[in-house]
Amino acid sequence: MTARIVNEETLIAALSDERRRGRTIAFANGCFDVLHVGHVRYLRDAANEADVLVVGVNGDESVRELKGEGRPVMSAEERAEIIAALDGVDYVTIFNDRSPGRLLAELKPDVQCKGTDYTADTVPEAEVVKSYGGRVAIVGDAKEHSTTAILEKLRR
Repeated sequence: MTARIVNEETLIAALSDERRRGRTIAFANGCFDVLHVGHVRYLRDAANEADVLVVGVNGDESVRELKGEGRPVMSAEERAEIIAALDGVDYVTIFNDRSPGRLLAELKPDVQCKGTDYTADTVPEAEVVKSYGGRVAIVGDAKEHSTTAILEKLRR
């Protein structure tokens, strides 16, 4: 199946259907401004946590708030299309909040996947996930790659 880029309403309906079929849901999120190997490893590991992987891509305004002036480099639509092309990704949605907390409360995935720059104790949305019986998984490789570092290298 090729990943589908969908709005939240369509995603909620699709996940309801996936659950009726007995499938588990994993959720991962990020800015994914310039895709690098750390992103690929994070999403590959996230896909191994459940039957279906949903990826939330931060909208342009939230990337600007999180990363600063000059970001994002690519539009949310372009970033979503790139993420949707990766193996293991089933659904992609763009969300405009700074945090995925509201989206997690709506979707209620079985597992929220966060990168290794977090620990189980530092995931900001962990309480939201635990409130509906979900779990948090730390996935991916050591945080040795970053879009910020790549952009800085290109500027030099």
